[in-house]
Amino acid sequence: MSNFEYLMHLNTIAGRTYNDLMQYPVFPWILADYTSEALDLSNPTSFRDLSKPMGAQTEKRKQMFMKRYEEVENTETEGADMSARCHYCTHYSSAIIVASFLVRMEPFSHTFQALQGGFDIPERMFHSIGKEWESASRDNMGDVRELIPEFFYLPDFLLNSNHIQLGCMEDGTALGDVELPPWAKGDPQEFIRIHREALESDYVSSRLHLWIDLIFGYRQQGSAAVESVNTFHPYFYAQRGRQNAKDPMIKSTILGYVSNFGQIPRRLFTKPHPPRSGSKKDGTSPSHPTPFFFKLDALKTSAQPFRELPRGPVGQILCLEKEVLVVEKNRLLVAPPSGCFFSWGFPDNSCAFGNYTTEKHFAVSESLCDWGETLCAACPNMTTIITAGSSTVICVWEVAVSKDKLTHVKLKQPLYGHTDAVTCLAVSEGHSLIVSGSRDLTCILWDLEELSYVTQLAGHTSSISALAINDLTGEIASCAGPLLYLWTMKGQLLACTGTSSGPQADILCVSFTQRHEWDSRNVIVTGCADGIIRIWRTEYTRTQLPGPPEEPVSPRQDQIERDGSASGQGKGWRRCLMLCQELSSGQSVSQRRFNDSPAITALAMSRTHATLLAGDAWGRVFTWVCE
Repeated sequence: MSNFEYLMHLNTIAGRTYNDLMQYPVFPWILADYTSEALDLSNPTSFRDLSKPMGAQTEKRKQMFMKRYEEVENTETEGADMSARCHYCTHYSSAIIVASFLVRMEPFSHTFQALQGGFDIPERMFHSIGKEWESASRDNMGDVRELIPEFFYLPDFLLNSNHIQLGCMEDGTALGDVELPPWAKGDPQEFIRIHREALESDYVSSRLHLWIDLIFGYRQQGSAAVESVNTFHPYFYAQRGRQNAKDPMIKSTILGYVSNFGQIPRRLFTKPHPPRSGSKKDGTSPSHPTPFFFKLDALKTSAQPFRELPRGPVGQILCLEKEVLVVEKNRLLVAPPSGCFFSWGFPDNSCAFGNYTTEKHFAVSESLCDWGETLCAACPNMTTIITAGSSTVICVWEVAVSKDKLTHVKLKQPLYGHTDAVTCLAVSEGHSLIVSGSRDLTCILWDLEELSYVTQLAGHTSSISALAINDLTGEIASCAGPLLYLWTMKGQLLACTGTSSGPQADILCVSFTQRHEWDSRNVIVTGCADGIIRIWRTEYTRTQLPGPPEEPVSPRQDQIERDGSASGQGKGWRRCLMLCQELSSGQSVSQRRFNDSPAITALAMSRTHATLLAGDAWGRVFTWVCE
């Protein structure tokens, strides 16, 4: 379980929920460095002190809060309920804090205005992560806020994509996107990736239990809380306050406090939380072999193929826990427990279902006949199959297969949008997303649940030949001829390959490595018509300094720069796809370029990412592992 998952688990048990802004999930500030050009996660000074609450991050501030506590104690009167002994009279999580972080997104912008009576003074709005850290950790005695989960997975809340009028700063600058630390390179996605990487780092893993003690554990209340400079006004302990309050007026006051300032989570631990056992560093044990993309220069393949099909090109490779399933072109494995496949490409445009083990068809359906020639299919789950082809229409079918019997096939919804044949499909059930690619030079994104149009990916220069969706990040890879494009789920172009490396073969298949969404070593693998596997990695490069350009900017590059600005790039950095390795199963890559060789038609990775599998047009499957 990742640190993020564990913190969400604790928040849920403690009664924190996305459905209540007053009891929203609370996450810690992780980093203390918001000024460096490059963030060093091996340096302890890059991190916040997780053993101390936000009010005690600096010694000077800690002493001021301790003095406040002692002064109130010495002047205690009958009105102790209003001037009770505590270090903090504000809270680290409240409805207004959550709404202020998410103010650039609906419905939170309206929520913020309802709570605040309109937008606040621009300088007091959430506009800079670095300044927010300085306020909460050092400068503002009334600010001890922690973070919310969105800081670790949702780049959208850092962008003013809705162009909400938030006002202007004193210098006349309009309040727009959130100002990011230099190490984020102006890209909200990169900020989220690095921030999540920091949360999952060994340093944080070895100290996160100390923060859990403060928020959910034994240092939340009592003498341990006093020693830790971690006591809040009694009204913030809403459950305890309501139980003790018999006077309706006092109870109403407590509820008002909770509504405006938040409340302490339910205490989960009365003893110190144990530290996380073991290191999270990448292991090389049999249970944690080295992922193939960690050492691309050391990748080797066997002389003999791992698997050979008796006929046709490889169409799909599916890696399960204990076996690898392989089918030829025009076949698709229905969700693994069923043990069956779906096939198409027959002269009468019908389709069939067969048993994977016996290789025999057990049912034929003519439902597809009215929709022309089927060119591609996808299967998100056991009850849904998506087909498309020459008719330009994407058909979503509801199917029921049980014990080698097809009991039900029904057209759930046809999806209209393309103007030429649909050549490829990709689907992600986790992101509720279908992506279709067509000869009309576009891809269309569809909502899998609503079965409705979302947006279009335009700008390709030739027919779409391959698609893939990253189930972790939601990023989309589309291939058109020899070019590879990388998109967000909103349809913003993040990067694409250029032609500077000379002519290359068309890409026929593409796949993401998806080991950890925060790992910058993840790659995109493409299989090409020349029999070469090409491996790409996203990197950031400096954009050209102001001045006359040396050469004209291509329309595609112009689109990246325009979309990049919309996604937060364009502040001196640009995201690029860099070719980092070429693989071939026989001769060297330089020899293969000038010889006929089977095209790479299918790609897959093992569950541990230790093995890369590639199928070719001759029906062979080769494996690649680190030597």
